[in-house]
Amino acid sequence: MRFFLLSDNVDTQVGLRLVGIDGVVIHEREPLIDNLEKLMQDPEICIILITTKLVELCPDIISELKLKQSGKLIVEIPDRRDSSRVGQSIDKYVSEAIGIKL
Repeated sequence: MRFFLLSDNVDTQVGLRLVGIDGVVIHEREPLIDNLEKLMQDPEICIILITTKLVELCPDIISELKLKQSGKLIVEIPDRRDSSRVGQSIDKYVSEAIGIKL
């Protein structure tokens, strides 16, 4: 079981690399989708960490992967610029799952 990071920020990538998590820095939608497809096929990778800014590039694809993929966990992580949005997206997922607005 390995982690892999998809980041829009070099600082985040370097910090997680220091604790042994490999990753790449991406700034555009197409390379993000290409990397996600490769990671979904890699049996060694079980947990994909992805920064909030990258989730915003293709939220539809990432939501679909979260719902349909088994055996892989996609985790949205904030960077130092926008930590408040993660709580909002968690509220959104819970609201959609149980049908109650929080």
